[in-house]
Order: sequence, then C-alpha cells, then structure tokens
Amino acid sequence: MPTFSKRALTAPAALAALGLVLTACGSKASDTSAAGTTSAASCVDTSGETVKVGSLNSLSGTMAISEVTVHDSIALAVEEINNAGGVLGKKIQIVAEDGASEPTVFAEKAEKLISSDCVAAVFGGWTSSSRKAMLPVFEDNNALLYYPVQYEGLEDSPNIFYTGATTNQQIAPALDYLKEKGVKSLYLVGSDYVFPQTANRIIKAYAAANGIEIKGEDYTPLGSTDFSTIVNKVRTADADAVFNTLNGDSNVAFFREYSNVGLKAAEMPVVSVSIAEEEVGGIGAQNVAGQLTAWNYYQTVDSPENKKFVDAYKAKYGANKPTSDPMEAAYTSVYLWKNTVEKADSFAVADVQAAADGVTFQAPEGLVTIDGDNHHITKTARIGEIRGDGLIYTVWESDGPIQPDPYLESYDWAKGLSGSGS
Repeated sequence: MPTFSKRALTAPAALAALGLVLTACGSKASDTSAAGTTSAASCVDTSGETVKVGSLNSLSGTMAISEVTVHDSIALAVEEINNAGGVLGKKIQIVAEDGASEPTVFAEKAEKLISSDCVAAVFGGWTSSSRKAMLPVFEDNNALLYYPVQYEGLEDSPNIFYTGATTNQQIAPALDYLKEKGVKSLYLVGSDYVFPQTANRIIKAYAAANGIEIKGEDYTPLGSTDFSTIVNKVRTADADAVFNTLNGDSNVAFFREYSNVGLKAAEMPVVSVSIAEEEVGGIGAQNVAGQLTAWNYYQTVDSPENKKFVDAYKAKYGANKPTSDPMEAAYTSVYLWKNTVEKADSFAVADVQAAADGVTFQAPEGLVTIDGDNHHITKTARIGEIRGDGLIYTVWESDGPIQPDPYLESYDWAKGLSGSGS
C-alpha cells in the first residue's frame, strides 16, 4: 500500500509551467449568453453615502452546513472595510438573500438583487449548479458575481470573478500528491451534479495518462444520507484511495458510514475537495481523523494576515467557530472588489472589468492576484490532514501561488477536455 507521510513534497513538475497566457479551449460562458453583456442599463445608485452589494448564500437546505459561514465571512469583510472608511468614501450596505440550496432560487434572487435592489456586485453561490443558474442572469444584466468556491474549471465569464480554486489549483495538485505517494488505483464518490461529474472526467483523464486505475465511480443526489451500498462497494473494490467530491451534509453520512464499517485513513485514505473545518465539526473529528483534503487555505496557515482574520472571525462569531477555505475566499473576494473599484476609481461594471488585471490582496491564504483574461486568481495549493482537534494541517503546499489555468491548457493529459459538465 502507498504510504502517506506528513512531510511536504517538492512541487509537482506539472505545476511548474506557470504564467501562461490562457485562452479558452472550450466555449467561454460569455460566448453562449443569450444577450450581449454591454446593453443592460445599471440601476446602481452611487450618489449617496452608501453603495449596496448583495450576499447570496444558502441559509437553509442541504448546503446551509457550508454556506452560512460564507455569508458570515462576507459580512465580516464588509464590516472591516466600513470601519476603515468604506470604498471610495462610501460605506457598503449588504442586501442578504437565501439561495435555499436550489439553483432556481439562486437565479431568482440574483435577478432581484441586480434589478430591484440595484447592488454594485453580488458575493456568493457554492455549488456549480447554483453558479451556472446565475451566470446568464449576470451576463444578461451586465452585473458582477464574485464566486468564492473551488470548482471544476472549464469556464470563464466577463461577469464572474472566481476567487476559489480552479482545477489546476486544487484537483491536479491533489492527484500529483497521490501519485507521488504511490497510489495506483482510485474510487470516485460524488454528488450527482455538475462539479463532481466534470471533476471526475478530469480525474479519469489524469488517471489514464498516469497509470492509475479507476476501480469504481458512484454518484448520489445532494442531501443523500444512505451510503451503506456505496461504502460497501468502496470497501470491496479495495482501491488505494478514494477521491471524494460529495458536497454539503452528505459528507456527514458518508464518513460516518465509512468509519462504521472499519475503513481507515491509514489503509484507504479519502481525499476530499469540499470538506473544510466547519464540515469536520458536523461529521465528527473522530470519523475523519487522518483523512486528507485539498484546498488553498486552512485555519492553521501560519501568517500574520491569517492570525488577524481568524481572531476577527472568532471575536465576531464565537471562539468555537472555525475558519475555512470557502469562507476565506469569500472574505478575500470582498477585498478584491474593493481594491479593483479603487483602482478603477469607479463602481461601474465596465470600469471594474477593465481595471481588474493585476489587482492583488495579501489574503489570509497568501498573496492573490487577479488574472484579467479569465477572472480567476492565483492561489497556493495545499494538501491537508484532518486531525483529532477538528482542524486541518498542511502536509504539502505548492512553491508559491499557481497561475489559474481553468481550461487546463498547460496539461497534455487534459487535451480534448472541454464543455462545462452535465
């Protein structure tokens, strides 16, 4: 069996070729928009002392376990910015909405925030289904969405800024890590929607090119709580590791069943890309201790910026409340919007888009920079191990921030991957 020691590895060679000028090999989101992105008239009012922004997260439903804290971190960033004088001398006013874990609700609330509340930008979304439901709303209204969660890549839009990881900043590093550890076979488990399906297409392409056998692939609807059949199939398949793309509270049921049948991280580790510190609390640290995650941020990152972020979050929401990658990416997104607006000296969408390239923020995760061509940001990849205290500790990280490559153009094994999933 492969060994999973706690020492950091040298950055994989596949991540060394950075700084490429990227052009989409699949269709850009903006290429398929039903309407042009420059014709919609804005109702944003910047004549007073405040400017409105939207916060759109699942405060109810199966995704609330993950998204409530993202809502909280957006509010924290806004409070800090307001306390420091606001943006261009104006205080930020949040209009918060509940996406209720339903893509159609996200689209409806996005339309309300843009057309009725007249917000200058919206921060939120989690699942790729919610993002894809909102995308035409933002393009048709020529509005801005800051999307804070890692996703499957193969997309870009002039109306979305992606502040979570794209594939080459999370999934590809995780696969390189597993390969370096000697993994020769994987079992794929995911929720039945866009992100897991597309991510697993990418994983299978990587596996085929790197001599890794896929021993099984199972999907279950969001919110599923019965994993007895899937976990039994995983156990029988006896793969070297499991790659987990389950989302929301399904992870609670999956890992409890995984632990109940005696499967352990030492023998068959699970690498998860949607479990962060707050989900660990819901699952129970005893059920996931030793398991691995792939993210760009953990509460345990050692930096002055992160200490300030963690202290501020706990002071506002409670000493027992952990921070996590999507929360940090959402917090960072508000500051990136602020910095871009100030660079543009304007809240107007076209001005923000034109000014975005090269805008930076010294985030809790490290320095991030906006790529003006694809609206993604540079991010440091980190593999983490969940421990008994419920926190996640870095066991490997990349040699600095990785340039975003949402269409995986710099990877030979990804040739032919295009589209945006089903």
